[in-house]
Amino acid sequence: MKLQGIFADITTPFDHKGDIYRVKVQHNVEKWNRTTLAGYVVCGAAGEGAPLSAEEKVAVWEMVAKLATEDKLLIAASAAPGVRETVSLSNRAAGLGYKAALIDSPHRRPEIDSLYFRSVADQSKIPLILAGSAPALAAAAPHPNVIAVCDPLGRSAFAGIQVLVTSVAHLWTALQSGASGAILDFAAAAPYAAISIWEAHRTREEEAGIDLQNRIRRAAELIERYGVPGLKHAMDLNAYYGGPPRLPLTTPPAEVRQEIEEAFRELKG
Repeated sequence: MKLQGIFADITTPFDHKGDIYRVKVQHNVEKWNRTTLAGYVVCGAAGEGAPLSAEEKVAVWEMVAKLATEDKLLIAASAAPGVRETVSLSNRAAGLGYKAALIDSPHRRPEIDSLYFRSVADQSKIPLILAGSAPALAAAAPHPNVIAVCDPLGRSAFAGIQVLVTSVAHLWTALQSGASGAILDFAAAAPYAAISIWEAHRTREEEAGIDLQNRIRRAAELIERYGVPGLKHAMDLNAYYGGPPRLPLTTPPAEVRQEIEEAFRELKG
C-alpha cells in the first residue's frame, strides 16, 4: 500500500453538550471530499481520540466511512492502552472499510511499546502505521504488517518503510528528504495550503514549494502551540465546523482567536 499525498488528521465535531455532532461530521467530510486530500485519519490526536469511548470511536468511523468518497483512503486511529482492545478496535475498523490503523505508543516506554506494537501487528486484519519513540519503532518496523512510521520531521532510518511527516512546519523539507506523504491536523482547516506544497513537491517546483511553506509558517506555529482548540477555531474561519473541544479542553480566549484569525486570513479552506 503506497501512502502518498496529504492525509488530514480530522477533528471530531461536538455540540455544546459534548456529544458527537453528527450533522457536522457530514458537513465537514463532504467539504473535504471536494479536495484532493489522499485520505483521512479518524479519531486521532486532532479527533480527540483519547476522551472518546470505544463505541464513540466506532460510531465516528462508521459515519466517516459512509460519507467519504472512494478516492479517500481511510485510516483509523485505534490505539488503546491494552493490546486486546487495540486489536479489537483495529479489526472493527477493518470491517468498516478502513485500510490501515494508526497506532501511537500508549506507554512511552520503548521496551513495552515495542512489544505492544508487534503484538498488535500480529493480530490486526489491516496494516499498521506506527508513531512512537525511535527504539520502539526500530524493534517493530520490520514486522510484515507495518507499512509506515510517523515522524514530526519525516525522518527514518528504517529501510523499506514509508515515512509520513506529521509537522506541517517541516512539510516541504521532509518531502524533499524522502517522506512519502504527511498526516497533518493543519490539513483539516486549510487542506488546499497543504496540498499545494505536496503538488509543488510532486512537480518538482522548488521555488514554489519554498514560497508556499513560508506562507503557512505563522499559521503552522499557532496550530502547534494551541493544539485542538486552535485548530477548531481555524476550521470555523474556513467554513468547516470546528466548534468546541471536549472537556477538559476549552475554546481559546479572545486574544488567541485573534492571533489565529490574522494568521489564517490568506489561507482559504
